[in-house]
Amino acid sequence: MYLTPEKKQEIFKTYGKSVSATGDSESQIALFTARINHLSVHLRSNKKDFDTQRALLRLVGKRRRLLDYLKEREIERYRAIIKALNIRK
Repeated sequence: MYLTPEKKQEIFKTYGKSVSATGDSESQIALFTARINHLSVHLRSNKKDFDTQRALLRLVGKRRRLLDYLKEREIERYRAIIKALNIRK
């Protein structure tokens, strides 16, 4: 599996408030970004995998909604996570 529990804990520790804060917007955005990057690499070599393509688009939409929510609530946290994950807006 590409995303082991240890890797998830590392993501939560790096971008969230703590390891146990798995529901924070920043943690979820970072987790979605890792999954999006993995699926993007997969789709470069498997161009006709339409199920994975659909899953990727759903993940991008989920991440976009979380980013919009964070942007409305706390703009500084939004700017920090965009910069840390190198996500273009």
